[in-house]
Amino acid sequence: MRWSLKIARVMGIDVYIHVTFLLIVAYFFLARYLPHRSVSEGLYGLVFILLAFTIVVLHELGHTTAASWFGIKTKDITLYPIGGVASLERIPDDPKQELVVALAGPTVNVVLAGVLYLVLQKLPLIESLTNLEAYGDGQKLLEELFWVNVVLAGFNMIPAFPMDGGRVLRAILAMFMTPVQATNVAASLGQMFAFIMGLFGLLGGNPFLIFIAFFIWIAASQEAQMVSIKSSLTGVPVSDAMIRHYETILPDAPLSKAIDLLLGGFQQDFPVVKDGKVLGILLRQDVIEKIRELGEHAQVQSAMRTEFVTADPYETLEKAFFKLQQCQCRSMPVLHKGNLVGLLTPDNVGEFIMLRDAVRAKA
Repeated sequence: MRWSLKIARVMGIDVYIHVTFLLIVAYFFLARYLPHRSVSEGLYGLVFILLAFTIVVLHELGHTTAASWFGIKTKDITLYPIGGVASLERIPDDPKQELVVALAGPTVNVVLAGVLYLVLQKLPLIESLTNLEAYGDGQKLLEELFWVNVVLAGFNMIPAFPMDGGRVLRAILAMFMTPVQATNVAASLGQMFAFIMGLFGLLGGNPFLIFIAFFIWIAASQEAQMVSIKSSLTGVPVSDAMIRHYETILPDAPLSKAIDLLLGGFQQDFPVVKDGKVLGILLRQDVIEKIRELGEHAQVQSAMRTEFVTADPYETLEKAFFKLQQCQCRSMPVLHKGNLVGLLTPDNVGEFIMLRDAVRAKA
């Protein structure tokens, strides 16, 4: 969550704003303030953008609610200048479930647009019954929020992966082909759309379109790569890819010992083991920070992490790799019946995939 600030917790989900989000807030305030030199106009722009991104949060909560129906948890929601991102623990394996999750967000916007439309139609009646001034800035704000929902629903349903429409397309294609094939088709269409959008942005001098196009292109590429990796790891046990030759370190050893191990081998992280039990994991960055703080004679146990994720050699590599992603670990101890039997790292998983693909290509 680097460069992100927590602003709320909704339905058990932490909501963050990326620091760059503040730029768009400032832009909408100044865009209304400068032409009129009016604070009230600036505040109108501020209220509008905050309500617009509240709608974005509701859109993302639509996705997270649908995902929860299928037992999928959401880590957080982060707001960026280009929109919101709900970090689901995983994408549903069943294409029908993914279809429901993908459609849930735009459905929220359709419902909100319908509600706002009805309110706008009833404003004259509300004014006559309450003697309140229903028109003016209030009506204008409601009309603009109505169009925000229409645009969000419509734009997100463009079949450009990884937007909602692209996920809908992938879910439908996955009912008739493999997940990898479906993702590759959807990702290719997404990148084609990103190229066209970027071209329009370049020719029209619109940096915002170029930025969105770049985001779509990169996200489509990364997701296609992740689905390909997931497919490669399905059914493969952790024992096939784990590191079997590794160094461990004692909890009462000085950090100078960790320096020797770091400089003398390939390992960057070390299981802390005593009497055959893994007590923690010592990460390279923690070694550096603790040496700066306490010196190289401080004991390993002052720098080790006692909360860590483990894998079993007989569980699937797909499941273990998912855990590596979730904990953002660089090393995962592999334990069997409480005993350390190996280490698993993202680099080793990547090497395993490349070597296996090379052997298959030759065969």
